[in-house]
Amino acid sequence: MRVKDWHMKTTALLTTSVPGRPKCSGKVRDIYDLGNNLVIVTTDRISAYDVIMPNGIPDKGRVLTQISLFWFDLLDEAKPNHLVSAALKNLPDDFRTEELDGRFMLCRKCRTVPIECVVRGYLAGSGWAEYQKTQSVCGIVLPSEMKQCQKLPAPIFTPATKAEKGHDENVSIEQAGELVGPDVMTELRDRSIALYSAAAEYAAEHGVIIADTKFEWGYDENDELILIDEILTPDSSRFWPVDEYKSGRNQPSFDKQFVRDYLDKIKFNRRPPAPVLPTEIVQKTRQKYIQAYTTLTGQSFPWA
Repeated sequence: MRVKDWHMKTTALLTTSVPGRPKCSGKVRDIYDLGNNLVIVTTDRISAYDVIMPNGIPDKGRVLTQISLFWFDLLDEAKPNHLVSAALKNLPDDFRTEELDGRFMLCRKCRTVPIECVVRGYLAGSGWAEYQKTQSVCGIVLPSEMKQCQKLPAPIFTPATKAEKGHDENVSIEQAGELVGPDVMTELRDRSIALYSAAAEYAAEHGVIIADTKFEWGYDENDELILIDEILTPDSSRFWPVDEYKSGRNQPSFDKQFVRDYLDKIKFNRRPPAPVLPTEIVQKTRQKYIQAYTTLTGQSFPWA
């Protein structure tokens, strides 16, 4: 799939600040606590191998936010969720800035389920690495002689424990059930697979293979299990162009794999400090993220 040459943009938003408002920050997001609700702001920071790069990808945060909003609106399986509003007018006055426009979600505060709910439709990444050793992924036995990036007979649910630092750890559904309860785990599995399947069907019809993805769930104020965080974005999923797909090899992608490939090329040791990404890598990565948005939604990117 040909990547369009979008207008070059060099300014990335690496951090946010609202005077008098305390925040906590993750690898990509700045989070402000408003009491019953949270303002979740997606910056343009980018991490690879769990290391945050010193320079970001312009508009990446807006792409991730807008894709999540697209799915929340499109899919019945994505409801109920934590989204309250994405309109500036519904924020307190001190948050209504051009800087935050398009890159925030006002969300209900939830109690997070401590499990990453990963659904795989194709054999890639850590799943492929595990399959080569055991012919299985997270305890799920798969057909023999499968190829790298081959489509699975049916989507599989492969949970992971959420790590405070470093990589999440893949576990079996039984192990995950010991943490949250077997009934909750069954519900998470069924809802995650249904959500992935609906999104994957839509995406394939619009030129994108969603090879795998991860969801996060939480309990709202009524102890109802709802969808939280970003969903089905190039940061939480592997997106491949349908027209370039071929099993048995790595795939072209619409995500940060382009950055990982560059870091591998320069033999980055995967420990801080990370190197500054060259302008060419930044711009091509930005193009890939925007291409994911326009291909999925059929709309032009408002900030391009």
